[in-house]
Amino acid sequence: MVRVTVWNEYRHERESEVVAEVYPDGIHAVLADVFEEAGHEVRTATLDEGPEHGLTEKVLAETDVLTWWGHAAHDEVRDEVVDRVHEHVLDGMGLIVLHSGHYSKIFTRLMGTTCSLKWREAAERERLWVVEPGHPIVEGIDEYIQLEETEMYGERFDIPQPDTLVFSSWFEGGEIFRSGCCYRRGAGNVFYFRPGHETYPVYYDEDVQRVLCNAVEWAAPTDGPTPAFGNADPIEGIDTSDDRTVH
Repeated sequence: MVRVTVWNEYRHERESEVVAEVYPDGIHAVLADVFEEAGHEVRTATLDEGPEHGLTEKVLAETDVLTWWGHAAHDEVRDEVVDRVHEHVLDGMGLIVLHSGHYSKIFTRLMGTTCSLKWREAAERERLWVVEPGHPIVEGIDEYIQLEETEMYGERFDIPQPDTLVFSSWFEGGEIFRSGCCYRRGAGNVFYFRPGHETYPVYYDEDVQRVLCNAVEWAAPTDGPTPAFGNADPIEGIDTSDDRTVH
């Protein structure tokens, strides 16, 4: 069981009838149901949930994996909260960034780039090709996932080279895109997954749900030795009388 916190901006669903028809209780509610059905312990948090956007120190301390969906209000996320999330990722919390979360403060901070891309809303077909079939995130997935109506994201995607690229998308209009990107930042695993525009029912797709559940398990921290930093005593017996330090 993984402790998952599903964070959602939760603005479009309350302000647009079109989006509310697709996600009447919010994108976070759909994702929470998916993770709960997979047997995980799930909580949700949203942008307007208090001054800390529902991401208090207590919440993050009790989170193994944080999923992040944002779009219209990236700038409203307080820098202090971004700092807190960033610290927890470096300390080992997993982070799954979804769709337009590529422009979120936390993702651009972790990537160190603009994370800009091409885009088009034309309800076009997308095929997400599995390019790393042995990766745990694609367990149970066929050679590709086909989505009939999506928003196009196209290259160039201004991100660092992924540690592992697990999906590469083709769109009906001809573009391609790196749609499933894995990174290691500090002790934390980070996965960017492209599908999920708010006006299309992408998160109801069973293959997309399977990828997200796989990603939660992949991103979750594992028990291992805690690294030690700074000045260190010798493990073996050596002469430590040299005092030429300038520190």
